[in-house]
Amino acid sequence: MSASAGKKHIVIYSDGACSGNQFKSNSGGWGAVLQYNGTTKEIYGGEHNTTNQRMEITSCIKALEQMKTASIPIVIYSDSAYLVNCMNQQWYKKWQMNGWKNVKKKPVENRDLWERLIELIATYDISFEKVAGHQGVELNERADELARKGIEELK
Repeated sequence: MSASAGKKHIVIYSDGACSGNQFKSNSGGWGAVLQYNGTTKEIYGGEHNTTNQRMEITSCIKALEQMKTASIPIVIYSDSAYLVNCMNQQWYKKWQMNGWKNVKKKPVENRDLWERLIELIATYDISFEKVAGHQGVELNERADELARKGIEELK
């Protein structure tokens, strides 16, 4: 899972957001900015009764579902340590070996989304990079705006 150095690659900035994360009745949004060869595409959406973590994973899934070829390496930037660490440290492999239980022997949260993401990443040459959230990284800020737009459009 490392985008080949020196090759042209697709850049994805993905982000999730949740308004009222602590309440059962809430709204969440996801957003992603995809760039390749001078072209930019923006996608976003939202869900009710969700969590910030689900929206972070969903944004990555939705971006990868936009891919039309597996021959171009992809670099995914996210401010979610949960997402980036899971992918780079391959937590999911231990979860799978342990019957989808975490180190505390509890069921892994968001298993449905992790399974979909794992299915997608197997298809591509992908690297995941952590970026600082809300620190002025232009495309990360734009992905955040798109996630918030996804929330707003649910109202």
